[in-house]
Amino acid sequence: MLRATPRATARPALRRLLVGAAASVAAAGSLAAVSPTAYARADAAGPSSPARAGGGPDRDHLTVTVRNAGGGADGTYELYCDPDGGSHPDPRGACATLQRDTRWGQDLFAPTPEGGFCTMQYGGPATAHVTGTWAGRPVDATYDRRDGCGISRWDRLVPLLPDMKAADKG
Repeated sequence: MLRATPRATARPALRRLLVGAAASVAAAGSLAAVSPTAYARADAAGPSSPARAGGGPDRDHLTVTVRNAGGGADGTYELYCDPDGGSHPDPRGACATLQRDTRWGQDLFAPTPEGGFCTMQYGGPATAHVTGTWAGRPVDATYDRRDGCGISRWDRLVPLLPDMKAADKG
């Protein structure tokens, strides 16, 4: 008789999934886009210390550098998750967005696949570079808005990246 044995599950990954699900539900209101002005205020405030309570070596940490976004959104921001903090203008919303879209075996920061079809539209000169660690994996991703694929990829990570739709309206 065969007996099913449970697969070994990495506790941090399971915890991240459960916390991510709860955070997505609880933080739905905080997922509102952050204005470029909020990014400017956060940049002026300076980075906060990662050595505060809850900050361990396995803590998620990203550095986001935004250029040519306009409206005061340019700058370099630190983001820490679990607990949420750093100099990012909306750490809670950014962490909730990342947790919501994190899937086992998929790279949340993967570039647009080669050979795909992208709409020929220009979303402006804004660029972003995200480095650090997310879900225990190194991150080194570049974003731009030079075509429909780049715009979609950028917009999927708002509020980690500034909301350029709000910048266009304001």
